[in-house]
Amino acid sequence: MRKAPNVDRLAGALNAWPGEAGGPSRLEHWLTIVVERGASDLLLVAGVPPSIRVDGAISSLPEGPLDGPEIEDAVLPVLPERTARRYRDGAPADASLRVPGQGHFRINLHRERGRAAAMIRALPSRPPVLADLGLPPRVEQLTRLPYGLVLIGGPTGSGKSTTQAALVNVINQRDPKHIVLIEDPIEYEHPHLKSVVEQVEVGLDVADFPTALRSTLRQAPDVLVIGEMRDPETMQIALAAGETGHLVFSTIHTTDVASTVARVADSFPPQRQANVRQELSMALAAVFTQTLLPRIGGGRVAAAELLMVGYGARQHIRKNQVQHLHQEITITRRHGSFTFEESLARLVHTGLLEPREAMARTAHTEELEGLLRQRPKATA
Repeated sequence: MRKAPNVDRLAGALNAWPGEAGGPSRLEHWLTIVVERGASDLLLVAGVPPSIRVDGAISSLPEGPLDGPEIEDAVLPVLPERTARRYRDGAPADASLRVPGQGHFRINLHRERGRAAAMIRALPSRPPVLADLGLPPRVEQLTRLPYGLVLIGGPTGSGKSTTQAALVNVINQRDPKHIVLIEDPIEYEHPHLKSVVEQVEVGLDVADFPTALRSTLRQAPDVLVIGEMRDPETMQIALAAGETGHLVFSTIHTTDVASTVARVADSFPPQRQANVRQELSMALAAVFTQTLLPRIGGGRVAAAELLMVGYGARQHIRKNQVQHLHQEITITRRHGSFTFEESLARLVHTGLLEPREAMARTAHTEELEGLLRQRPKATA
């Protein structure tokens, strides 16, 4: 298994940073609360107390408001020097942190209104298991695609990275493949199982995503995983890789299938968008999007939609008619596609989601009403 970068030095810095009366550091204290309460995030923002997110809801810890220097004093000592230097130079800084006895965390230190702020996310110690995520069973078919680009979209905090890691885990357990992941920072550590897995960290192993991608394509990967498509150059290389025989997974911040497709083309200058749509129509194999909703009884549950891209969808993408992609999902159900409304109905029928919550989330009210009146279907 590939170790997280500078784990020993990071953990040592955390434990060595003096807290009150020689006890644990302030950050260590907060992270202990995150673990004990099953929180997903720790939010440190100047002007308010430290806050945690549990099942999507934010609550403040019983402390006074923080200021910017307090946040920097808590977080900067545990960052690798290159990451701390990036922050001091004025850019947001991302890093992984493993704390003995507490777990693995992803840190984003940034500024808002000229003051320090941080978001720290708790990560599982092992790659997630797809069957445990509560997603529709058809999602597994994405791991069996021979090649093409698979986009995984959703809002911030919707579980995109978790789903992507679970798909990689399925392939790793089942197939003798060469899998290369490019991340900033590394979130889940994948052991070598049936596959050989390389995990490249931007900023540590390579300067940036485009450089990593160009290098990786010379290493003959069967599966290429891009942590996030952030810029046009990364998107362009990912499109080329998906079109030339690689299976490529990447996440992107969007809300549904149509906005995911539009987001890629709209990231390029207007004079290039027609060509990009042509390339996208050829490279795309599937578009999957998800969001997390409040579960009956507590917690959250994922609702999703999936478009398995075929001839009709490719024509709509070329012509910039993404508004027709929802209809294309319904047409290609036999190939594994399913709508967000089918996913919502499945959650209602299985007692996981309130019907009124489902109705509040849909953009296709009549379709959902019809599905809710039908007998439950196990295939959605």
